[in-house]
Amino acid sequence: MTTQTLPETDLATSTPPATRSIARHLPTVARVLLGLAFFVFGLNGFLNFIPPPPEPMPEGAVKLGTAFMESGYLFQLIKGTEVAAGLALLCNRFVPLALVVLAPVVLNIVAFHVWLVPSGLGLSLVLAALTLYLAWAHRQAYAPLLRARAPLAR
Repeated sequence: MTTQTLPETDLATSTPPATRSIARHLPTVARVLLGLAFFVFGLNGFLNFIPPPPEPMPEGAVKLGTAFMESGYLFQLIKGTEVAAGLALLCNRFVPLALVVLAPVVLNIVAFHVWLVPSGLGLSLVLAALTLYLAWAHRQAYAPLLRARAPLAR
């Protein structure tokens, strides 16, 4: 009869199995939440199924929204981008590209709520946190973009 010895582990630094199994699902949860948010709010820009807030919007927010709508293309471009990128996140396709495309949208959402409508700042910060977390989770995909001197493809 042989005895099997287990490798020594430091109990103070080892991660319990339950924590590891939960942690491996966090990028998927973040991706689905972010994808749902952008897909739903993007579609709402075209279909108007979410009722507007009961309180009136500040004057600056109304002027900005009116300018987007009257441009004839900008509002549709932003909402179309949200739908496409949200769908890519939900389908787990081109996730790093979807995050790059959504980055300026998220930045503008946060800025809009910081300076024009502070009441929505919480949700905008959640969107920003999810975007940053997913970008960190996919950081290897961005490594070639962050080189100071990029080699030419041949």
